[in-house]
Amino acid sequence: MPRDNTSRLLDQLDELKTEFTPDAADRIERLIVQLARKKFNDTETLFRYHELLLFLRAYAHNASIVRAVERELRGFANRVAFLKQQGIDLAPLQHPEWSGISGTSVIDTFGFYIVRRLLQLYPSQVAIYWEWFEDENRLAATWPRFMPLLAEDALVEANVPYREWLAAARGRRSELAWLIEQFNKLPKPDHERAELYDSQQLYVIWTPSFNSSRTGMRAPARKLFYHRGPLIQRRDIDLRKELAEPAPKLEKLSRQQGEQALDMARDASTIRYRELYGFTHGDPKQVYRVELGRGVELFIISLLPERRLPLRTYHAAMIYKNGVPIGYFEGLSLFERMESGFNLYYTFRDGETAWLYARILNVMHHFARVTSFSLDPYQIGFENEEGIESGAFWFYRKLGFRPTQPDALQLALKEEEKIRTRKGYRTPSATLRKLARSPMIFELDERHKGDWDRFQIRNIGFKVQRGLSEEERKGLEQMVRSVIIKLGS
Repeated sequence: MPRDNTSRLLDQLDELKTEFTPDAADRIERLIVQLARKKFNDTETLFRYHELLLFLRAYAHNASIVRAVERELRGFANRVAFLKQQGIDLAPLQHPEWSGISGTSVIDTFGFYIVRRLLQLYPSQVAIYWEWFEDENRLAATWPRFMPLLAEDALVEANVPYREWLAAARGRRSELAWLIEQFNKLPKPDHERAELYDSQQLYVIWTPSFNSSRTGMRAPARKLFYHRGPLIQRRDIDLRKELAEPAPKLEKLSRQQGEQALDMARDASTIRYRELYGFTHGDPKQVYRVELGRGVELFIISLLPERRLPLRTYHAAMIYKNGVPIGYFEGLSLFERMESGFNLYYTFRDGETAWLYARILNVMHHFARVTSFSLDPYQIGFENEEGIESGAFWFYRKLGFRPTQPDALQLALKEEEKIRTRKGYRTPSATLRKLARSPMIFELDERHKGDWDRFQIRNIGFKVQRGLSEEERKGLEQMVRSVIIKLGS
């Protein structure tokens, strides 16, 4: 079946997006003009166009294309409305890989901290989504705390009209605002309020404004970087040399700036149905901004003192390219070892991924004073099909990471031999799954190679659990919590 004209134009735009020549830039601008006149009649084509525009906004050719891209993105709510008018099912646009486009909503059983923050910042944009609610027994176990005499109805009657009870109790407040207010009043620590709220499994719908959407969210980039030549490829990166380079300058933000950076990181995660511990419980007084070069900014965030972990130091980081959020990083450090998690949003994986990762590790090497970077198997593809499909193992292996399990290392060496000797050979998915069962590590200090191969943080916890009585465990928990609070004060 022949492809329609819109698809052919998008194919051309896709081919040109990483060509940084004056001719390519002219052709891109003409393609955007042509596509601006097109009506999109399905969600898949609309989403593809949206993501190509976001890539062009992040990996910018010139100011003229940036202006054209922004004009197009500003009109996406109208394009979504057109699909709705045509009776097109918009459900695909709520999928985590597609969610957050301007003019759409995200719906989930968001946790207490997320919902409370959304209500504080965007009270008119969030509401309970009753259509997906399933288990009223959860309300019977929770709401009598807030509504006198509800227990008389909920504990013995069938078909209890919970929304009528809620309407009678809330007065003029919105349903969600009144409920969160009641949870905030409970004489309990915040984490217990969160546990109780989350037990309800209430679906909440958030319809973000343009500036909070995937389409329009921008960090205030000081100066846009325009690409004038080829992108930096993985083969151009020597990770050992990159880590030996001096670190870029860190700028500590004011508390107000830190709050703004945290809010944007939280919004970027929420519209993609993700929640990062370091963003949810980040400390606005401990946020650092780093310019990595080539239009990339990194915002490094530490945890609130009362939320710090017993053993490891935790840092989260949000990544922006020319102001566009393109991914995030997590680092959990113990002595010289950091467990690193790197997630670049799928749209931007045709960009300078290896260079970006190397620059982030350079910053964390100097910032946290770590010399070994380990990868959890999930990052490589263990129980993560996206990691298998993207060949994540080889991305890290070619940067110098090695499997810590001997059988996985031997398998990797055999695969490397096949790649060298068999033209066109590709590692089968089944083999990638075997390779993904092992953690991987990169050691800057080769004198201590192998020191961390068998280490797992949970083994410390297992040993503590097996060796202590219940009373001793409680005492240890209290001691650890008090130490964390003292260290953070």
